[in-house]
Amino acid sequence: MQVELRYLHTPDVVDDLSVYAPQENDNFSILIEMVVGPKGKDGEEVFDFILCTPKWLMNKHGKEDIIWGRHYIIVFEYNYLRLHKKLTEYVSSIEEDTWDRITDKLSRIAHSEFEDYKPYRGS
Repeated sequence: MQVELRYLHTPDVVDDLSVYAPQENDNFSILIEMVVGPKGKDGEEVFDFILCTPKWLMNKHGKEDIIWGRHYIIVFEYNYLRLHKKLTEYVSSIEEDTWDRITDKLSRIAHSEFEDYKPYRGS
């Protein structure tokens, strides 16, 4: 099964991400939702990550802090076309037999909306 990046979205700004410009191009953080689905088929799942710069990390955290890098994508400046291209390449490179295996690979870079989900089993 192959997958495709359907679109990128953020609840943090009203603007379309392709025309969005942070106040400081090298000092920002923004939550981005990546919508991915099976290529040519119905269905999709949302994966989110924090897009930020090293400068933002340094301003937000002290030297004594330790930061787990999971679900952070770090860039040196905001460039939508570069980001979209890189994510499209990564998502398109994934080919697995099951959706679970696909989400395992996507979860390496972004948080799955169903990560750690456990169905209710009743009492």
